[in-house]
Amino acid sequence: MIRVAAVGDVHLGRDSAGTLRPHVEHLPELADMLLIAGDLTTCGHPDEARVVAGELAGLPVPVVAVLGNHDYHAGREDEVREALEDGGIRVLEGEAATFDVDGVRVAVAGAKGFGGGFLGACASDFGEPEMKAFVRHTKEIADRFCAALSSADADVRVALLHYSPVAETLAGEPLQIYPFLGSYLLGEAVDRAGADLALHGHAHRGSEEGTTVGGVRVRNVAQPVIGQAYRVFHLEPVAAPRPDACRA
Repeated sequence: MIRVAAVGDVHLGRDSAGTLRPHVEHLPELADMLLIAGDLTTCGHPDEARVVAGELAGLPVPVVAVLGNHDYHAGREDEVREALEDGGIRVLEGEAATFDVDGVRVAVAGAKGFGGGFLGACASDFGEPEMKAFVRHTKEIADRFCAALSSADADVRVALLHYSPVAETLAGEPLQIYPFLGSYLLGEAVDRAGADLALHGHAHRGSEEGTTVGGVRVRNVAQPVIGQAYRVFHLEPVAAPRPDACRA
């Protein structure tokens, strides 16, 4: 049994030192790793990222994260990533990382994701260059994410995103902003590659539980949704073959 702790949207700022650490001190007793589903910072400043790294420094379990839209706001996302990784946090963007947990290989594939909407009410890459660029950005991210997840050789696979791969976990948000909270292309990527659990944040007023079309559990772990420092999920290794039908 693999125990995965997850949270998103902690939004730490320069004055947040000491606010998160007390809540994760005992995490290693409850979980084998900590996954953070984006929006680690308030406005994407490297100083804020250094606060995050300090709050999580020295935890004796892997800490893996993806960036969120807040982490991109200042246009210094590369510096944010560097500050987090200097502090021991593994940051993924269209990449996968594999960890050994008591002899079980656990892979985490991560990407920020992007918007676009869901089947029946989604944007398409037609018309103005700006609209084409919006949708193509999501497609590119979904393709890279799918390839990373599909190539991960592991007994347990977790998909880590900021934007949602399904509409279900957005319930509670205004319908008008669904296209800016996630994309069905991310859900397709999860199903094509195969995963045991998909996690995301971003939708502060959304719902916690959802499922992809292919039956993968999706959980919105944005801190305002789960109402606690993190949620722990228990996963059993799966011996069944994984799909590998990602986009070319």
